[in-house]
Amino acid sequence: MEIQEKIAFLGAGNMAGALIRGLLHAGASKATDILATDVRSERLAELAEKHGIGTDADNRAAVAWADVLVLSTKPQVFPRLLSELEGIVDGSKLVVSIAAGVPIAAIEKRLGQGVRVIRVMPNTPALVDAGATAIAAGSHATKEDIALVKAIFDNVGITVVLDESAMDAVTGLSGSGPAYIFMIIEALADAGVKVGLHRETAQRLAAQTVMGSAKLLIDTGEHPGRLKDMVTSPGGTAIAGLHTLEEGSLRTTLMNAVESATNRAKELGRIANEDIG
Repeated sequence: MEIQEKIAFLGAGNMAGALIRGLLHAGASKATDILATDVRSERLAELAEKHGIGTDADNRAAVAWADVLVLSTKPQVFPRLLSELEGIVDGSKLVVSIAAGVPIAAIEKRLGQGVRVIRVMPNTPALVDAGATAIAAGSHATKEDIALVKAIFDNVGITVVLDESAMDAVTGLSGSGPAYIFMIIEALADAGVKVGLHRETAQRLAAQTVMGSAKLLIDTGEHPGRLKDMVTSPGGTAIAGLHTLEEGSLRTTLMNAVESATNRAKELGRIANEDIG
């Protein structure tokens, strides 16, 4: 999908950089239609040199120029950014927030009830165009707004559209999920070292096994249980390993981790709502 709208990234961190790269690499946007702002002049210079996009230290100027405002600052400065945008953002602008845990209602309250807001929860694999992103629309966002934001994030992975009520669960699963997977890869690599493999070899094999298994699941559409059964044979090595994982309650531990992260996301959302409101 070719994107005609002018997009301003208010905050030029890693996620903004990934989205800019993805949009340009896919040919979805022109460099002249992208602008980034940040307090770090060296970061803006880096993006301008690397991608040929526009940069500005003034958020207000960016708002006046853009059709789409991607709020991509660090969480600790997000309330200050909203204060800066109060009174200068109206219904002609589409506001896209990637601030973790900040409810749409809190943004609408600060910027005005007529503002079109879409909340986004990406994850870090978007940095290598393999992200899993969920988007939820505010009450004033249109179907066209949703399609536009989906098109933006589709350039760095897959995108699903959900009700905002599901966003805390998304944060617990895919938002926090890379941390769980990195720990699993690290543990597999440690195990490889324990049974005699060199560290570099063990880590390469562990990472590729996780990536390849995920690709097999996605490409075939098979149930993970069926694919697991394809690896196991009577009295074999895989079933012996699975028995140990079941003894260690791997399933329950992962389910509890997602639930804990989801509950923490809800708690942080309440705090963010109070801080912004």
